[in-house]
Amino acid sequence: MTIDSGRTAPLSSVAADNGVASTLSGMFLHLTGTPLPVRLRAWDDSVAGAQDGPEVVLRSPAALRRLLWHPSELGLAQAYVTGELDVIGDVTEGLREIWRVVGREDLGAPTALRALRPRTLYQAWRLGAVGRRPAPPTTQAAMDGRLHSKSRDQDAIAFHYDLSNDFYALILDKSMAYSCAYWPANQPALTLEHAQTAKLDLICRKLQLQPGQRLLDVGCGWGALVLHAAEHYGVHAVGITLSAAQAAVAHERIRDRGLSHQVEIQTRHYQDFISPAPFDAVASIEMGEHVGQAAYPGFVQRLRELVTPGGPLLIQQMSRRDRAPGGGAFIESFIAPDMHMRPLSATLAMMEQAGWEVRDVEAMREDYVRTVRQWLTTLEARWSQAVDLVGVETARVWRLYLAGGALAFEQGRMGVDQILARSAGAGS
Repeated sequence: MTIDSGRTAPLSSVAADNGVASTLSGMFLHLTGTPLPVRLRAWDDSVAGAQDGPEVVLRSPAALRRLLWHPSELGLAQAYVTGELDVIGDVTEGLREIWRVVGREDLGAPTALRALRPRTLYQAWRLGAVGRRPAPPTTQAAMDGRLHSKSRDQDAIAFHYDLSNDFYALILDKSMAYSCAYWPANQPALTLEHAQTAKLDLICRKLQLQPGQRLLDVGCGWGALVLHAAEHYGVHAVGITLSAAQAAVAHERIRDRGLSHQVEIQTRHYQDFISPAPFDAVASIEMGEHVGQAAYPGFVQRLRELVTPGGPLLIQQMSRRDRAPGGGAFIESFIAPDMHMRPLSATLAMMEQAGWEVRDVEAMREDYVRTVRQWLTTLEARWSQAVDLVGVETARVWRLYLAGGALAFEQGRMGVDQILARSAGAGS
């Protein structure tokens, strides 16, 4: 990646003692009250910070400006994806140390700027860190229209899922299941591919699918669940997605497996989906995060309308702790615009209010750590192919997304659960 060297300020009178890195180490301590948790190398090749920690490289003062304007995950992400900031070695370990301080929620741009003493502010200015807000990276989403209108939902889904079918095929297993896999307690050594099959089987068993039944998958992706349920459980399955790219691949896979008489894919918003008869079972696998907070009660109510009385629903869905709902600044800006995750308890309450009886909840957080780490390992192993497909900036977005996601699940900042429920009308 080419960095604009024209943005680098003169260094003649900046931290003449030990260079830029030493100055930044002191500024970091002043702002956060915490010693620099990483080894820092600056654009003048000066080094400071932890001697045995991960090495973070600042290639341009533009990285500092982004972190001053957004002293949180968003500023860090902007600097990383543009190449203004880099991590040498294990990105996840680097993020682990950076997150300990940068991820603190009591840090905000106004607080950070006000905390700079005149001398420190002058140093920051001489380093090129103080100035107008930098333009966002070209890979950052810019959404228009009313939040969670149908047209904006379409754009948000296209931004994420229409990126490149070949890219997703590069990092996922052959099932193209883009959701948390499942490692049964008695099968911890399963490959990712077999763990994804185990997850699909688990869903089908929980829904108690029988030959000849009708299954609806809301947010069907590339068709992993509907194909598996038709092939192995003999159901007639309908999948709906807003992604034209996903639907195109799903149609091909249905034809290739000779399942056109059993599986149907429709490209439409869940609000516009109409069925002549209710389904025997409904599933929605990591799609509810895209619905939005205000629309979620209507979403689970619509699912109830689509299933036969007493019929089962299985939702697999990510969550965030109560202190940090939403999707997170990085995910909403670079990966899945308008995404909203909430605490599990809030989702369950909305489901119950819509008339669902919750029958079972199974936590899978640790499984997502393994899933995402394996996706990241595959991305790193096929890095040059990924760059050829989507470009270096987008590839860096995904490296950061997967490394940060694995860390978020590991630390419990995010979770994922399978929720099994049944609609009103079931017998005792």
